[in-house]
Amino acid sequence: MIVDLPDTTTSQVSKTLVKIREEGGAVALGRVLTLVISTELGHEEEAIEAANDASREHPMRVIVVSTCSGDVTTDEPRLDAQIRVGGDAGASEVIVLKAYGDTATDEEGLVTGLLLSDAPVVAWWPGEAPAVVSQSPLGRIAQRRITDAAAQPDPRGFLNHLSGCYAPGDTDFSWTRLTLWRAQLAAVLDQPPYEPITGIEVHGSPDSPSTQLLAAWLQDALGTQARHELVTPAHGSSGIQGVKLYRGDTVIELERTSPSIATLLQPNQPTHDISLPRRSLRDCLAEELRRLDPDDLYGEVVQNGLKALSEPAVITKAAR
Repeated sequence: MIVDLPDTTTSQVSKTLVKIREEGGAVALGRVLTLVISTELGHEEEAIEAANDASREHPMRVIVVSTCSGDVTTDEPRLDAQIRVGGDAGASEVIVLKAYGDTATDEEGLVTGLLLSDAPVVAWWPGEAPAVVSQSPLGRIAQRRITDAAAQPDPRGFLNHLSGCYAPGDTDFSWTRLTLWRAQLAAVLDQPPYEPITGIEVHGSPDSPSTQLLAAWLQDALGTQARHELVTPAHGSSGIQGVKLYRGDTVIELERTSPSIATLLQPNQPTHDISLPRRSLRDCLAEELRRLDPDDLYGEVVQNGLKALSEPAVITKAAR
């Protein structure tokens, strides 16, 4: 069910929610958190769809705050709202707030009266993020704050910026997209021979901040200088392309050969094709909602690991 509330107030939205529950039996019982999504007007639906899918694992209230980029004060102050429950909201209830003019300048005030009582708050910026998310109006009220470096105008520059303004509770989807890579590489290194890694190479596309984070994590975890390369592959694929780990005279290589498959090459072992799909927005969001405490490992990598990483080598030829 979808209820439109044009030119309304947050108080009226709250009253309508209560009325919907009383008349239609929709309840907020079992909601484990409030997810606040900050988007630009006209770019709400992809984030809402991901939140609806993730809500089947994490029942929640979703509040979407949608504002216009640029000088919002030039528009007439107005708040248009929409409430989605039932089949239109997955296992959550979705409140879409489209704010115009001066109304859009108080994001915290828009959502405060709609937060679930005594439930954690997670803020997510699927598009361009504030300069310092922990000090932004929505970031101040959230226990976890999710950004996406890949969605920024300068992905690698934004990642370096995060290194200097990280606060406990911050995380970024460029780190979440590494989960399968980190798990596979950890599993490989957990097998004999247990000899130290003497060299690390990571290569990926220039628009992939995850490549930089993976190199920083490996360098920090293995205590060996990592070399990372930015390569534009001939087939136009993006993201991480592969990793090489040197162990004496031998090489362990994990190379993505298709969007969902990677090939694992190890000394004295047969070649393995491993499922390593690119993670969807829903998968990344669902994973980040599984923990509401600070991700200390991410904090260590983004604050210290990135700073210790050498500048990338830029390769213009096709990927290996």
